[in-house]
Amino acid sequence: QVQLVESGGGLVQPGGSLRLSCAASVSISSIYAIGWYRQAPGKQRELVASITSIGIRNYADSVKGRFTISRDNANRTVYLQMNSLKPEDTAVYYCNRFGRLGPFDWGQGTQVTVSS
Repeated sequence: QVQLVESGGGLVQPGGSLRLSCAASVSISSIYAIGWYRQAPGKQRELVASITSIGIRNYADSVKGRFTISRDNANRTVYLQMNSLKPEDTAVYYCNRFGRLGPFDWGQGTQVTVSS
């Protein structure tokens, strides 16, 4: 079973930046698409960005132009660079497989809080 460990969250002021990392326990080269998701208090988990094994990226409209997803297959890690953060970006962020095969077991996530 694949284990995914997210890190890099924290408290940041509006307009600030954070870089999240997602480390996998096994090679991610064969995972076609991986996504970053987030869940805010009282809301459903939502997909904010995804990347395929050939580098095709997609973003939710709410983060387009501010977030960048990337993957390093050699180091089994997926990143989410978040710039120009807003209070509404506050959530627990998770990474997981994206697509018709469904997600692996969810990790603990990493908390991102945007507040002055």
